[in-house]
Amino acid sequence: MIQTLFDNNLNWAAARARADAGWLQHRQDAASPGYLWIGCSDNRVPAHEIVGLQPDEIVVHRNVANLARNGDLNLMATLHFALEVVKVRHVIVCGHTGCGGVRAALDGGRHGMLDHWLHGIRRLGEDAASTLRAMRDVESRADFLAELNVVDQVRALADNPLVLDVWRRRQPLALHGWIHFNRDGLLRDLETTVESRAAARKLFFSSQAAPRRGAGRRS
Repeated sequence: MIQTLFDNNLNWAAARARADAGWLQHRQDAASPGYLWIGCSDNRVPAHEIVGLQPDEIVVHRNVANLARNGDLNLMATLHFALEVVKVRHVIVCGHTGCGGVRAALDGGRHGMLDHWLHGIRRLGEDAASTLRAMRDVESRADFLAELNVVDQVRALADNPLVLDVWRRRQPLALHGWIHFNRDGLLRDLETTVESRAAARKLFFSSQAAPRRGAGRRS
């Protein structure tokens, strides 16, 4: 079974070389990626394919339910690399419909270590309990909670010390929150884009303003 993977790799490299004899050199000479994608381990479509990029044009970080927790050392290391070394100009948090992590947070069952990881999403569900109860089925509730979760992760990034340092020195950086629809492959912008600390505070931290959840446009 493992040997199959090596065989597949050999076939893949040979096919790429036939299509473009200089493809390895092109990869080595490629410009620095302009994007950091924070996505979900459960989504079965590679991030670069969704947006039509080559793998070396986007830095990808994935975990269960696309969380951007400040205490996650893996995320923090990736964020540091993307912001300080690569100097990406865009950080995208992308959730997706049918997310297994969000469903686990919503179903009220016990899921071992995942219960600790998904605690924040459970809290979001509790805060939105009346809205979720009014929805017609479990799938709709889970997909709506997935949107709330994306918004919450963009909010967390907007208050992340690494992001604040970038904005403090006026390095261009925009944070975005998107949802990928598995049924048709399309992305929806949740209209949570912020490009400065002031914009983030106006959108996320003001008692007078709230992000537009679930009302975004498809891109």
